[in-house]
Amino acid sequence: MRVSITGATGLIGSALVRSLRADGHEVVRLVRRAPRGPDEARWDPGRGRVDAAGLAGSDAVVHLAGAAIGGHRWTDAYKREIRDSRVLGTAAVAEAVASLDTPPRVLVSGSAIGIYGDAGDRVLDEDAPPGDGFLARVCEEWEEAAAPAVEAGVRTAFARTGLVVARGGGAWGRLFPLFRLGLGGPLGSGDQYWSFISLADEVAALRHVIDTAELAGPVNLTAPEPVTNREAARAMGRVLRRPALLRVPAPALRLALGELAQDVLGSQRALPGRLLASGFTFRHATIDAALRAALTA
Repeated sequence: MRVSITGATGLIGSALVRSLRADGHEVVRLVRRAPRGPDEARWDPGRGRVDAAGLAGSDAVVHLAGAAIGGHRWTDAYKREIRDSRVLGTAAVAEAVASLDTPPRVLVSGSAIGIYGDAGDRVLDEDAPPGDGFLARVCEEWEEAAAPAVEAGVRTAFARTGLVVARGGGAWGRLFPLFRLGLGGPLGSGDQYWSFISLADEVAALRHVIDTAELAGPVNLTAPEPVTNREAARAMGRVLRRPALLRVPAPALRLALGELAQDVLGSQRALPGRLLASGFTFRHATIDAALRAALTA
């Protein structure tokens, strides 16, 4: 199988590349510089340009590129970058896919459970409506931008990913060092749901979506047992054998993070209904298992 991937150097993309290549599949990485070999193709998401020849012959395209949500204060300029990197990039990929004489059989386009907004303790499957707020609006536009591929008849799935548990990046990549020092604890009230997924299960789920013809439209990529932020903090304490009692009040988060604090304090209790219904099996269904997997990876 030949798979073309954007965002191939990111946390999820690099793990997906390793997994596919380990099983003998051909991977083409879309890069923003001049290609350095036959396993790379050029794209420029800001200008809406993709080397369609680099996608030719692909059985699947996995689009994961987008500016980081965390790690930056949400200025107006950075919010535009978050939005444009996703919407313009997805439109470019979808249009390139649709232009091919023989398009791939599937486009797996990145998305996030942020589309549901702050939903409290309400259970969210893929039929739940979009919520309110900046990230929810971005996610809606992000998914809508794939319309050219959908209209061309390409099976298109939206990987609505939760919080990926990994040491090498993402939210947990920033939390592990703090908890190791005994400086971790609940954020805000701690009642907000954090729907997580281990990095290994994220990669396996993406591959399952590629291989499963019935999966199209939104697919929640989250473990089946979401936990509250307080429960996640306690699990970190258990697994790392450190105290996890230093609660960070919501006002302090808002002062330190600005508008980004809304995302940290927001609650999405998402369940992977379509993954489970299609026969996917999680290796790390619980938060403790996901944390231990991250520490041994």
